Amino acid sequence: MRSVGLQGAVRGGKRRITISRDQTDYPADLVKRQFAAIRPNQLRVADFTYVATRVGVVYVAFVIDVFSRRIIGWRVARSMRAYLVLNALDQAL
Repeated sequence: MRSVGLQGAVRGGKRRITISRDQTDYPADLVKRQFAAIRPNQLRVADFTYVATRVGVVYVAFVIDVFSRRIIGWRVARSMRAYLVLNALDQAL
């Protein structure tokens, strides 16, 4: 198809959610990749991801206590905004 100039139909826009390491300065790794805790509330980690659903994409932010390995704060939203992560942090606190 490429040789004759044809291409398949493309639906929706292209989402860029990951920025290459070459273009961004990252904050210091304060735990030196050692994800271990000897007591509760000593170390918390966070994750931010997206999930495809029938009605579209939703974004999810989690805060996890490393000692118990339990989710202690979370939020879901239809837009990728800072308040989503801040609300998950507020719930964890």
